[in-house]
Amino acid sequence: MVLTLLNLYLSSLLHTASANIFAAQETPQTINQEYSSIINILPEPYQKENLTPLELGAKSIVVMDLNTGKILYEKNADERRPIGSITKLMTDSIILDENSLNGVAIVSDKAAKTDGSKIWLYPSEKITVASLLYASIIHSANDATYALAEHNAGSAEKFIEKMNRKAEMLGLKSTKFSNPVGFDDENNYSTAKDIAILARIAYKKPFIRQAASTSKMEISSIDNKIKHKLESTNNLLGKDKRIKGLKTGHTMEAGFSFVSAAENSYGNDIITVVLDSPDRFKETQTLLDWTFNNFTW
Repeated sequence: MVLTLLNLYLSSLLHTASANIFAAQETPQTINQEYSSIINILPEPYQKENLTPLELGAKSIVVMDLNTGKILYEKNADERRPIGSITKLMTDSIILDENSLNGVAIVSDKAAKTDGSKIWLYPSEKITVASLLYASIIHSANDATYALAEHNAGSAEKFIEKMNRKAEMLGLKSTKFSNPVGFDDENNYSTAKDIAILARIAYKKPFIRQAASTSKMEISSIDNKIKHKLESTNNLLGKDKRIKGLKTGHTMEAGFSFVSAAENSYGNDIITVVLDSPDRFKETQTLLDWTFNNFTW
Protein backbone atom coordinates (compact mmCIF):
# COMPACT_ATOMS: atom_id res chain seq x y z
CA MET A 1 0.00 0.00 0.00
CA VAL A 2 2.84 2.38 0.93
CA LEU A 3 4.68 1.61 -2.30
CA THR A 4 1.48 2.17 -4.30
CA LEU A 5 0.90 5.57 -2.72
CA LEU A 6 4.57 6.44 -3.20
CA ASN A 7 4.46 5.53 -6.88
CA LEU A 8 1.28 7.57 -7.38
CA TYR A 9 2.87 10.58 -5.69
CA LEU A 10 6.06 10.20 -7.72
CA SER A 11 4.09 9.89 -10.95
CA SER A 12 2.21 13.09 -10.14
CA LEU A 13 5.41 15.01 -9.41
CA LEU A 14 7.16 13.76 -12.53
CA HIS A 15 4.17 14.80 -14.63
CA THR A 16 4.37 18.30 -13.17
CA ALA A 17 8.12 18.53 -13.78
CA SER A 18 7.76 17.33 -17.38
CA ALA A 19 5.04 19.87 -18.10
CA ASN A 20 7.39 22.66 -17.09
CA ILE A 21 10.30 21.72 -19.36
CA PHE A 22 9.66 24.46 -21.87
CA ALA A 23 7.80 26.88 -19.60
CA ALA A 24 9.13 30.39 -20.09
CA GLN A 25 9.28 31.09 -16.35
CA GLU A 26 11.24 27.93 -15.51
CA THR A 27 15.01 27.77 -15.44
CA PRO A 28 17.17 24.63 -15.56
CA GLN A 29 18.16 25.34 -11.94
CA THR A 30 14.58 25.44 -10.60
CA ILE A 31 13.53 22.40 -12.60
CA ASN A 32 16.55 20.42 -11.36
CA GLN A 33 15.77 21.40 -7.75
CA GLU A 34 12.22 20.15 -8.26
CA TYR A 35 13.42 16.82 -9.61
CA SER A 36 16.05 16.48 -6.86
CA SER A 37 13.28 16.71 -4.27
CA ILE A 38 11.45 13.91 -6.09
CA ILE A 39 14.25 11.36 -6.16
CA ASN A 40 15.10 11.86 -2.49
CA ILE A 41 11.86 10.18 -1.38
CA LEU A 42 12.79 6.83 -2.95
CA PRO A 43 14.14 3.93 -0.82
CA GLU A 44 17.70 2.58 -0.79
CA PRO A 45 18.39 -0.83 -2.35
CA TYR A 46 19.78 -3.70 -0.32
CA GLN A 47 21.41 -6.89 -1.51
CA LYS A 48 19.63 -10.21 -1.31
CA GLU A 49 21.41 -13.26 0.10
CA ASN A 50 23.49 -15.54 -2.13
CA LEU A 51 24.46 -12.96 -4.76
CA THR A 52 24.58 -14.52 -8.21
CA PRO A 53 28.03 -14.39 -9.90
CA LEU A 54 28.27 -12.10 -12.93
CA GLU A 55 30.73 -12.34 -15.80
CA LEU A 56 30.73 -9.77 -18.61
CA GLY A 57 33.21 -8.82 -21.31
CA ALA A 58 33.11 -5.04 -20.90
CA LYS A 59 36.43 -3.61 -19.70
CA SER A 60 34.81 -1.37 -17.07
CA ILE A 61 31.35 -1.57 -15.49
CA VAL A 62 29.31 0.23 -12.85
CA VAL A 63 25.73 -0.15 -11.70
CA MET A 64 24.52 2.73 -9.52
CA ASP A 65 21.22 3.37 -7.75
CA LEU A 66 19.80 6.58 -9.20
CA ASN A 67 18.28 7.77 -5.93
CA THR A 68 21.14 7.26 -3.49
CA GLY A 69 24.22 7.00 -5.69
CA LYS A 70 24.99 3.65 -4.06
CA ILE A 71 27.15 1.41 -6.24
CA LEU A 72 25.53 -2.00 -6.67
CA TYR A 73 28.16 -3.56 -8.93
CA GLU A 74 31.55 -2.54 -10.27
CA LYS A 75 34.36 -3.88 -12.39
CA ASN A 76 37.51 -1.83 -13.00
CA ALA A 77 35.37 1.15 -12.02
CA ASP A 78 38.33 3.49 -11.45
CA GLU A 79 40.27 2.58 -14.59
CA ARG A 80 40.77 5.59 -16.87
CA ARG A 81 39.51 4.95 -20.38
CA PRO A 82 38.53 6.87 -23.55
CA ILE A 83 34.75 7.33 -23.52
CA GLY A 84 33.76 8.51 -27.00
CA SER A 85 30.44 10.32 -27.28
CA ILE A 86 29.58 9.74 -23.63
CA THR A 87 31.55 12.99 -23.38
CA LYS A 88 28.40 14.71 -24.64
CA LEU A 89 26.71 14.16 -21.27
CA MET A 90 28.96 16.86 -19.84
CA THR A 91 28.55 19.18 -22.83
CA ASP A 92 24.77 18.93 -22.83
CA SER A 93 24.53 19.32 -19.05
CA ILE A 94 26.49 22.58 -19.14
CA ILE A 95 24.34 23.91 -21.98
CA LEU A 96 21.17 23.15 -20.02
CA ASP A 97 22.57 24.90 -16.96
CA GLU A 98 23.69 28.03 -18.79
CA ASN A 99 21.67 28.53 -21.98
CA SER A 100 18.05 29.18 -22.88
CA LEU A 101 16.39 26.41 -24.85
CA ASN A 102 14.87 29.10 -27.05
CA GLY A 103 18.24 30.66 -27.78
CA VAL A 104 19.34 30.74 -31.42
CA ALA A 105 22.75 29.43 -32.45
CA ILE A 106 24.44 30.28 -35.75
CA VAL A 107 26.37 27.29 -37.08
CA SER A 108 30.00 28.06 -37.88
CA ASP A 109 32.00 26.56 -40.74
CA LYS A 110 34.06 24.63 -38.20
CA ALA A 111 30.99 23.15 -36.52
CA ALA A 112 29.42 22.18 -39.84
CA LYS A 113 32.63 20.40 -40.88
CA THR A 114 32.99 18.41 -37.67
CA ASP A 115 33.80 14.77 -38.45
CA GLY A 116 31.98 11.65 -37.35
CA SER A 117 28.29 11.25 -36.56
CA LYS A 118 26.41 14.32 -37.75
CA ILE A 119 23.12 15.71 -39.03
CA TRP A 120 24.77 17.79 -41.76
CA LEU A 121 24.20 21.27 -40.42
CA TYR A 122 24.87 24.07 -42.89
CA PRO A 123 27.33 26.90 -42.27
CA SER A 124 25.42 30.01 -41.09
CA GLU A 125 22.30 27.93 -40.40
CA LYS A 126 20.25 29.39 -37.56
CA ILE A 127 18.80 26.82 -35.21
CA THR A 128 17.55 26.74 -31.63
CA VAL A 129 19.56 25.45 -28.69
CA ALA A 130 16.76 22.96 -27.98
CA SER A 131 17.02 21.51 -31.50
CA LEU A 132 20.80 21.17 -31.21
CA LEU A 133 20.44 19.47 -27.84
CA TYR A 134 17.98 16.97 -29.30
CA ALA A 135 20.49 16.25 -32.07
CA SER A 136 23.30 15.80 -29.57
CA ILE A 137 21.37 13.56 -27.18
CA ILE A 138 19.28 11.51 -29.62
CA HIS A 139 21.48 11.31 -32.71
CA SER A 140 24.85 11.86 -30.99
CA ALA A 141 25.54 14.48 -33.66
CA ASN A 142 29.05 15.90 -33.42
CA ASP A 143 28.27 18.96 -35.53
CA ALA A 144 25.33 19.89 -33.31
CA THR A 145 27.34 19.37 -30.13
CA TYR A 146 30.23 21.45 -31.45
CA ALA A 147 27.80 24.22 -32.41
CA LEU A 148 26.42 24.19 -28.86
CA ALA A 149 29.90 24.54 -27.38
CA GLU A 150 30.69 27.50 -29.62
CA HIS A 151 27.33 29.12 -28.92
CA ASN A 152 27.90 28.87 -25.18
CA ALA A 153 31.51 29.97 -24.85
CA GLY A 154 32.43 31.57 -28.17
CA SER A 155 34.88 28.80 -29.00
CA ALA A 156 35.30 25.09 -28.34
CA GLU A 157 38.56 25.80 -26.52
CA LYS A 158 36.88 28.06 -23.97
CA PHE A 159 34.05 25.58 -23.56
CA ILE A 160 36.50 22.77 -22.81
CA GLU A 161 37.81 24.85 -19.92
CA LYS A 162 34.26 24.95 -18.57
CA MET A 163 33.94 21.18 -18.96
CA ASN A 164 37.05 20.55 -16.90
CA ARG A 165 36.05 23.05 -14.23
CA LYS A 166 32.66 21.35 -14.00
CA ALA A 167 34.29 17.92 -13.71
CA GLU A 168 36.45 19.20 -10.85
CA MET A 169 33.45 20.79 -9.15
CA LEU A 170 31.51 17.51 -9.34
CA GLY A 171 34.42 15.59 -7.85
CA LEU A 172 35.17 13.64 -11.04
CA LYS A 173 38.83 13.22 -10.14
CA SER A 174 39.66 10.79 -12.94
CA THR A 175 37.95 12.69 -15.74
CA LYS A 176 39.45 15.11 -18.23
CA PHE A 177 38.15 16.61 -21.46
CA SER A 178 40.00 17.89 -24.52
CA ASN A 179 37.01 18.30 -26.86
CA PRO A 180 33.23 18.68 -26.49
CA VAL A 181 32.18 15.68 -28.59
CA GLY A 182 34.36 12.75 -27.51
CA PHE A 183 37.04 12.38 -30.18
CA ASP A 184 39.90 10.05 -29.27
CA ASP A 185 42.63 11.98 -27.49
CA GLU A 186 44.95 11.04 -24.66
CA ASN A 187 43.55 13.96 -22.67
CA ASN A 188 39.89 12.99 -23.10
CA TYR A 189 39.09 10.21 -20.65
CA SER A 190 37.02 9.15 -17.67
CA THR A 191 36.15 6.10 -15.58
CA ALA A 192 33.01 4.03 -15.26
CA LYS A 193 32.49 5.38 -11.74
CA ASP A 194 32.89 9.03 -12.77
CA ILE A 195 30.56 8.50 -15.73
CA ALA A 196 27.91 6.98 -13.46
CA ILE A 197 28.12 10.04 -11.20
CA LEU A 198 27.85 12.38 -14.20
CA ALA A 199 24.99 10.38 -15.73
CA ARG A 200 23.08 10.43 -12.45
CA ILE A 201 23.36 14.23 -12.35
CA ALA A 202 22.52 14.63 -16.04
CA TYR A 203 19.49 12.38 -15.79
CA LYS A 204 17.97 14.64 -13.15
CA LYS A 205 17.48 17.21 -15.91
CA PRO A 206 13.99 16.76 -17.39
CA PHE A 207 15.12 17.79 -20.88
CA ILE A 208 17.75 15.05 -20.96
CA ARG A 209 15.25 12.52 -19.61
CA GLN A 210 12.75 13.40 -22.33
CA ALA A 211 15.25 13.60 -25.19
CA ALA A 212 17.07 10.42 -24.19
CA SER A 213 13.78 8.50 -24.29
CA THR A 214 12.99 9.67 -27.84
CA SER A 215 13.66 7.26 -30.71
CA LYS A 216 13.03 9.54 -33.69
CA MET A 217 12.45 13.22 -34.32
CA GLU A 218 12.73 15.88 -36.98
CA ILE A 219 14.17 19.32 -36.24
CA SER A 220 14.48 22.34 -38.47
CA SER A 221 16.26 25.63 -38.89
CA ILE A 222 14.60 28.80 -37.58
CA ASP A 223 13.12 29.57 -41.01
CA ASN A 224 11.95 25.93 -41.42
CA LYS A 225 13.76 25.68 -44.74
CA ILE A 226 16.29 23.11 -43.54
CA LYS A 227 15.14 19.82 -42.00
CA HIS A 228 17.20 17.31 -40.05
CA LYS A 229 16.02 13.82 -39.16
CA LEU A 230 17.19 12.38 -35.86
CA GLU A 231 17.35 8.71 -34.97
CA SER A 232 18.48 7.41 -31.60
CA THR A 233 21.73 5.49 -31.31
CA ASN A 234 20.21 3.62 -28.35
CA ASN A 235 19.09 0.33 -29.89
CA LEU A 236 17.23 -0.74 -26.75
CA LEU A 237 14.69 2.08 -26.83
CA GLY A 238 11.27 0.58 -27.50
CA LYS A 239 12.70 -2.95 -27.33
CA ASP A 240 13.34 -3.24 -23.61
CA LYS A 241 10.71 -1.49 -21.49
CA ARG A 242 13.15 -1.09 -18.62
CA ILE A 243 15.39 1.21 -20.67
CA LYS A 244 14.48 4.92 -20.37
CA GLY A 245 17.69 6.51 -21.83
CA LEU A 246 20.70 7.48 -21.94
CA LYS A 247 23.88 7.73 -24.07
CA THR A 248 25.99 5.61 -26.38
CA GLY A 249 29.65 6.09 -27.20
CA HIS A 250 31.99 4.63 -29.80
CA THR A 251 35.42 5.37 -31.21
CA MET A 252 38.28 3.17 -32.34
CA GLU A 253 40.09 3.59 -29.01
CA ALA A 254 37.05 3.64 -26.73
CA GLY A 255 35.32 0.66 -28.31
CA PHE A 256 31.56 0.32 -27.90
CA SER A 257 30.16 1.80 -24.70
CA PHE A 258 26.73 2.53 -23.30
CA VAL A 259 25.29 4.36 -20.31
CA SER A 260 21.70 3.42 -19.53
CA ALA A 261 19.01 4.75 -17.25
CA ALA A 262 16.66 1.90 -16.43
CA GLU A 263 13.63 1.20 -14.26
CA ASN A 264 12.08 -2.02 -13.02
CA SER A 265 8.37 -2.75 -12.71
CA TYR A 266 8.32 -1.29 -9.19
CA GLY A 267 9.66 2.08 -10.31
CA ASN A 268 13.20 1.59 -8.98
CA ASP A 269 15.78 3.41 -11.12
CA ILE A 270 19.42 2.59 -11.79
CA ILE A 271 22.27 3.84 -13.94
CA THR A 272 24.45 1.29 -15.73
CA VAL A 273 27.79 1.93 -17.42
CA VAL A 274 29.59 -0.50 -19.73
CA LEU A 275 32.81 0.67 -21.36
CA ASP A 276 34.52 -1.09 -24.27
CA SER A 277 32.03 -3.94 -24.43
CA PRO A 278 31.92 -6.74 -27.02
CA ASP A 279 28.12 -6.34 -27.05
CA ARG A 280 27.11 -3.20 -25.13
CA PHE A 281 23.35 -3.60 -25.45
CA LYS A 282 23.18 -7.30 -24.63
CA GLU A 283 25.55 -6.85 -21.70
CA THR A 284 23.46 -3.95 -20.43
CA GLN A 285 20.37 -6.16 -20.46
CA THR A 286 22.31 -8.82 -18.56
CA LEU A 287 23.27 -6.18 -16.00
CA LEU A 288 19.63 -5.16 -15.61
CA ASP A 289 18.52 -8.76 -15.12
CA TRP A 290 21.25 -9.35 -12.54
CA THR A 291 20.64 -6.13 -10.62
CA PHE A 292 16.87 -6.34 -10.42
CA ASN A 293 17.07 -10.02 -9.44
CA ASN A 294 19.70 -9.53 -6.74
CA PHE A 295 18.61 -6.28 -5.08
CA THR A 296 15.45 -5.17 -3.33
CA TRP A 297 14.30 -1.60 -2.70
